Amino acid sequence: MTIPISSNWFYYTTMASLAQASSTANQPGNSATSLNASGNNTSIFMTLLSSMMQGGEMDPSMLAALNPQTNLGNSQSSQMMEQLNNTYKPISVSLPASMAPAVAETVAQPAVPNLKTDLSFKPIQFLKLENTLGGKLSGTSAHFINAGKKYDLDPILLSAIAIHETGNGTSRAANEKNNIAGMMGKNGLRSYDSVEESIFDMARNLRQNYLNQGKTTVAAIGAKYAPVGAGNDPTGLNNHWVTGVNRQLNKLT
Repeated sequence: MTIPISSNWFYYTTMASLAQASSTANQPGNSATSLNASGNNTSIFMTLLSSMMQGGEMDPSMLAALNPQTNLGNSQSSQMMEQLNNTYKPISVSLPASMAPAVAETVAQPAVPNLKTDLSFKPIQFLKLENTLGGKLSGTSAHFINAGKKYDLDPILLSAIAIHETGNGTSRAANEKNNIAGMMGKNGLRSYDSVEESIFDMARNLRQNYLNQGKTTVAAIGAKYAPVGAGNDPTGLNNHWVTGVNRQLNKLT
């Protein structure tokens, strides 16, 4: 957007005031002297001033009629008439463009890729889960929910695996090692300081080593998590892993 502004606006305003004062001085009974000692010059001056403010050129005959050197002195009057004789030239003032919107702050990226599947995090019936969990798993509903939020996993999936792996919190691994997911270490079953720590470690493992690797169903997870015929499964319990986990999922949903 541009706004034309006359660089001689203040000058024209001043000259208009002088012209008005001159007109008053030329009225009958006023002893003051006109600008050029001529009542006719005032109307000529006003005509010229109006022309200048509208961007017109000065008529040379009118300029001569003013006879500017009579009262104002050569240097001063010449300067005034020189400015009046200039064509109106507006100055284009460009208003500053609106600033571009500030870049939004970068949203913190999740610790794991945001891969949405049927096993991604979703709200659950807290009381139903709380009333289902038993033994070493009692009172851990909030941990399953918080781990699910952190790693974008369905808390029901985590709970179903833990219930199946521990016989709903009654296994020896759960009671002696706080291991509720059958997680293995270098020396066999891992030990945890708390059930909460075991729940979060299970969630991390499932997200990083299963869902992020494209294993997005219980069957696909079970094929790696509890492979049939594994050397550490002499009694063949892995044969029932997928079925058992799906059964617990159905009970909790």
